[in-house]
Amino acid sequence: MLPKHIAIIMDGNGRWAQARGYPRFYGHLRGSNRVKEIVRAARKMDIPAITLYAFSTENWKRPDEELSVLWRTLKKYVNRQIGDMKKNGIRLHVIGELDRLPADVQKELKSAMDELKGGDKMILTFALSYGGRAEILNATKNIAREVSEGKISSDQITEELFEKHLWTEPLGKNSDVDLLIRTSGEKRLSNYLLWQASYAEFDFPEINWPDYSVEEFRKSLENFKNRKRRFGAV
Repeated sequence: MLPKHIAIIMDGNGRWAQARGYPRFYGHLRGSNRVKEIVRAARKMDIPAITLYAFSTENWKRPDEELSVLWRTLKKYVNRQIGDMKKNGIRLHVIGELDRLPADVQKELKSAMDELKGGDKMILTFALSYGGRAEILNATKNIAREVSEGKISSDQITEELFEKHLWTEPLGKNSDVDLLIRTSGEKRLSNYLLWQASYAEFDFPEINWPDYSVEEFRKSLENFKNRKRRFGAV
Protein backbone atom coordinates (compact mmCIF):
# COMPACT_ATOMS: atom_id res chain seq x y z
CA MET A 1 0.00 0.00 0.00
CA LEU A 2 1.25 3.46 -0.87
CA PRO A 3 1.41 6.21 1.77
CA LYS A 4 -1.41 8.76 1.87
CA HIS A 5 0.79 11.60 3.10
CA ILE A 6 4.49 11.92 2.28
CA ALA A 7 6.61 14.58 3.95
CA ILE A 8 10.04 15.38 2.53
CA ILE A 9 12.98 17.29 4.01
CA MET A 10 14.75 18.40 0.86
CA ASP A 11 18.25 18.42 2.32
CA GLY A 12 21.65 18.76 0.68
CA ASN A 13 21.18 21.47 -1.96
CA GLY A 14 24.05 23.61 -0.69
CA ARG A 15 26.43 20.70 -0.21
CA TRP A 16 25.59 19.39 -3.67
CA ALA A 17 26.55 22.73 -5.20
CA GLN A 18 29.72 23.23 -3.15
CA ALA A 19 30.96 19.74 -3.99
CA ARG A 20 30.85 20.81 -7.65
CA GLY A 21 32.49 24.19 -7.12
CA TYR A 22 29.26 26.20 -7.43
CA PRO A 23 27.80 28.76 -5.01
CA ARG A 24 25.34 27.24 -2.52
CA PHE A 25 22.34 28.90 -4.14
CA TYR A 26 22.95 26.97 -7.38
CA GLY A 27 21.86 23.85 -5.53
CA HIS A 28 18.47 25.40 -4.84
CA LEU A 29 18.00 26.09 -8.54
CA ARG A 30 18.75 22.47 -9.40
CA GLY A 31 16.66 21.26 -6.49
CA SER A 32 13.55 23.02 -7.80
CA ASN A 33 13.63 20.71 -10.84
CA ARG A 34 13.40 17.73 -8.50
CA VAL A 35 10.34 19.24 -6.83
CA LYS A 36 8.57 19.32 -10.17
CA GLU A 37 9.51 15.72 -10.99
CA ILE A 38 8.66 14.24 -7.59
CA VAL A 39 5.32 16.06 -7.32
CA ARG A 40 4.39 14.94 -10.81
CA ALA A 41 5.32 11.33 -10.01
CA ALA A 42 3.36 11.38 -6.75
CA ARG A 43 0.30 12.74 -8.52
CA LYS A 44 0.47 9.96 -11.13
CA MET A 45 0.53 7.45 -8.27
CA ASP A 46 -2.61 9.05 -6.79
CA ILE A 47 -0.86 10.00 -3.54
CA PRO A 48 -3.27 12.52 -1.97
CA ALA A 49 -0.85 14.63 0.07
CA ILE A 50 2.79 15.63 -0.14
CA THR A 51 4.44 18.20 2.12
CA LEU A 52 7.83 19.71 1.33
CA TYR A 53 10.08 21.33 3.93
CA ALA A 54 11.25 24.25 1.83
CA PHE A 55 12.34 26.74 4.50
CA SER A 56 12.58 26.40 8.29
CA THR A 57 12.44 29.11 10.93
CA GLU A 58 16.17 28.47 11.48
CA ASN A 59 16.92 29.11 7.79
CA TRP A 60 16.48 32.87 8.32
CA LYS A 61 20.09 32.82 9.53
CA ARG A 62 21.34 32.13 6.01
CA PRO A 63 23.06 34.82 3.88
CA ASP A 64 20.80 37.39 2.21
CA GLU A 65 22.02 36.38 -1.25
CA GLU A 66 20.96 32.78 -0.68
CA LEU A 67 17.58 33.85 0.70
CA SER A 68 16.98 36.09 -2.31
CA VAL A 69 17.62 33.17 -4.68
CA LEU A 70 15.31 30.94 -2.63
CA TRP A 71 12.40 33.38 -2.93
CA ARG A 72 12.97 33.93 -6.65
CA THR A 73 13.15 30.18 -7.21
CA LEU A 74 9.93 29.62 -5.28
CA LYS A 75 8.04 32.28 -7.21
CA LYS A 76 9.36 30.96 -10.52
CA TYR A 77 8.30 27.41 -9.61
CA VAL A 78 4.78 28.50 -8.71
CA ASN A 79 4.43 30.63 -11.86
CA ARG A 80 5.64 27.90 -14.16
CA GLN A 81 3.75 25.02 -12.56
CA ILE A 82 0.40 26.59 -11.71
CA GLY A 83 -1.15 25.60 -15.06
CA ASP A 84 0.03 22.01 -14.76
CA MET A 85 -1.13 21.82 -11.13
CA LYS A 86 -4.57 23.11 -12.01
CA LYS A 87 -4.87 20.66 -14.88
CA ASN A 88 -3.97 17.78 -12.57
CA GLY A 89 -6.24 18.75 -9.69
CA ILE A 90 -3.48 19.80 -7.32
CA ARG A 91 -4.38 22.19 -4.52
CA LEU A 92 -1.60 24.37 -3.11
CA HIS A 93 -1.30 24.88 0.64
CA VAL A 94 1.39 26.74 2.61
CA ILE A 95 2.18 26.35 6.31
CA GLY A 96 4.46 28.31 8.64
CA GLU A 97 4.93 31.85 9.92
CA LEU A 98 3.92 33.28 6.58
CA ASP A 99 3.82 36.89 7.76
CA ARG A 100 7.62 36.76 7.92
CA LEU A 101 7.95 36.08 4.20
CA PRO A 102 8.70 38.94 1.78
CA ALA A 103 5.51 40.77 0.74
CA ASP A 104 5.88 39.83 -2.92
CA VAL A 105 6.25 36.15 -2.02
CA GLN A 106 3.16 36.28 0.19
CA LYS A 107 1.20 37.88 -2.64
CA GLU A 108 2.37 35.29 -5.18
CA LEU A 109 1.50 32.38 -2.90
CA LYS A 110 -1.93 33.75 -2.00
CA SER A 111 -2.76 34.27 -5.66
CA ALA A 112 -1.68 30.72 -6.51
CA MET A 113 -3.63 29.20 -3.60
CA ASP A 114 -6.75 31.05 -4.71
CA GLU A 115 -6.26 29.85 -8.28
CA LEU A 116 -5.78 26.23 -7.20
CA LYS A 117 -8.34 26.03 -4.39
CA GLY A 118 -10.55 23.75 -6.47
CA GLY A 119 -7.95 20.98 -6.69
CA ASP A 120 -9.34 17.73 -5.32
CA LYS A 121 -6.76 15.11 -6.33
CA MET A 122 -3.73 16.13 -4.25
CA ILE A 123 -2.73 18.74 -1.70
CA LEU A 124 0.80 20.00 -2.25
CA THR A 125 2.00 21.78 0.88
CA PHE A 126 5.09 23.95 1.17
CA ALA A 127 6.41 24.42 4.70
CA LEU A 128 7.89 27.94 4.67
CA SER A 129 9.34 29.74 7.67
CA TYR A 130 8.04 26.64 9.41
CA GLY A 131 8.86 25.11 12.78
CA GLY A 132 7.02 22.23 14.42
CA ARG A 133 7.34 23.69 17.90
CA ALA A 134 5.99 27.04 16.68
CA GLU A 135 3.02 25.24 15.12
CA ILE A 136 2.20 23.39 18.34
CA LEU A 137 2.65 26.54 20.42
CA ASN A 138 0.36 28.47 18.08
CA ALA A 139 -2.33 25.80 18.36
CA THR A 140 -2.01 25.77 22.16
CA LYS A 141 -2.40 29.55 22.38
CA ASN A 142 -5.50 29.49 20.15
CA ILE A 143 -7.12 26.74 22.19
CA ALA A 144 -6.27 28.53 25.46
CA ARG A 145 -7.89 31.67 24.07
CA GLU A 146 -11.07 29.76 23.21
CA VAL A 147 -11.20 28.31 26.72
CA SER A 148 -10.72 31.75 28.31
CA GLU A 149 -13.49 33.15 26.11
CA GLY A 150 -15.83 30.36 27.16
CA LYS A 151 -16.16 28.91 23.65
CA ILE A 152 -14.97 25.49 24.84
CA SER A 153 -14.15 23.87 28.18
CA SER A 154 -10.85 22.21 29.00
CA ASP A 155 -12.66 18.85 29.09
CA GLN A 156 -13.45 19.27 25.40
CA ILE A 157 -9.78 19.38 24.41
CA THR A 158 -9.02 16.18 22.51
CA GLU A 159 -6.46 15.14 19.92
CA GLU A 160 -9.08 15.72 17.24
CA LEU A 161 -9.76 19.26 18.46
CA PHE A 162 -6.05 20.00 18.77
CA GLU A 163 -5.42 18.84 15.19
CA LYS A 164 -8.07 21.25 13.93
CA HIS A 165 -5.87 24.09 15.23
CA LEU A 166 -2.72 22.89 13.46
CA TRP A 167 -1.61 24.41 10.16
CA THR A 168 -2.13 21.05 8.44
CA GLU A 169 -5.86 21.03 9.26
CA PRO A 170 -6.86 21.41 5.55
CA LEU A 171 -5.35 17.97 4.90
CA GLY A 172 -8.13 16.43 7.00
CA LYS A 173 -7.86 12.67 7.37
CA ASN A 174 -4.47 12.74 5.61
CA SER A 175 -2.82 15.18 8.01
CA ASP A 176 -0.85 12.40 9.74
CA VAL A 177 2.40 11.65 7.91
CA ASP A 178 2.81 8.06 6.71
CA LEU A 179 6.29 8.38 5.23
CA LEU A 180 8.91 11.00 6.02
CA ILE A 181 11.88 11.19 3.67
CA ARG A 182 15.04 13.17 4.40
CA THR A 183 17.67 13.28 1.68
CA SER A 184 21.44 13.74 2.14
CA GLY A 185 21.74 10.97 4.72
CA GLU A 186 21.09 13.18 7.76
CA LYS A 187 18.97 11.39 10.35
CA ARG A 188 17.02 13.97 12.30
CA LEU A 189 13.63 15.68 12.15
CA SER A 190 14.89 19.26 12.43
CA ASN A 191 11.67 20.53 14.00
CA TYR A 192 9.51 19.25 11.15
CA LEU A 193 5.88 18.14 11.59
CA LEU A 194 6.52 16.94 15.14
CA TRP A 195 2.87 16.16 15.88
CA GLN A 196 1.95 14.81 12.45
CA ALA A 197 4.98 12.51 12.15
CA SER A 198 4.38 10.72 15.47
CA TYR A 199 3.79 7.37 13.73
CA ALA A 200 5.54 8.02 10.45
CA GLU A 201 7.92 5.60 8.81
CA PHE A 202 11.30 7.18 8.02
CA ASP A 203 13.59 6.89 5.03
CA PHE A 204 17.02 8.53 4.91
CA PRO A 205 18.51 8.10 1.42
CA GLU A 206 22.18 9.07 1.37
CA ILE A 207 21.79 11.25 -1.67
CA ASN A 208 21.48 15.03 -1.89
CA TRP A 209 18.16 16.48 -2.99
CA PRO A 210 19.28 17.62 -6.49
CA ASP A 211 20.19 13.99 -7.23
CA TYR A 212 17.00 12.51 -5.74
CA SER A 213 15.36 11.23 -8.90
CA VAL A 214 11.96 9.66 -9.48
CA GLU A 215 13.75 6.30 -9.45
CA GLU A 216 15.08 7.06 -5.95
CA PHE A 217 11.59 8.16 -4.92
CA ARG A 218 10.22 4.80 -6.04
CA LYS A 219 12.86 3.09 -3.90
CA SER A 220 11.67 5.06 -0.87
CA LEU A 221 8.10 3.98 -1.58
CA GLU A 222 9.20 0.36 -1.97
CA ASN A 223 10.94 0.55 1.42
CA PHE A 224 7.71 1.87 2.90
CA LYS A 225 5.63 -0.93 1.43
CA ASN A 226 7.94 -3.48 3.07
CA ARG A 227 7.42 -2.02 6.56
CA LYS A 228 4.95 -3.46 9.06
CA ARG A 229 3.11 -0.58 10.73
CA ARG A 230 1.73 -1.69 14.09
CA PHE A 231 0.89 1.66 15.73
CA GLY A 232 1.75 0.23 19.13
CA ALA A 233 -0.05 -3.09 18.60
CA VAL A 234 1.56 -6.52 18.38
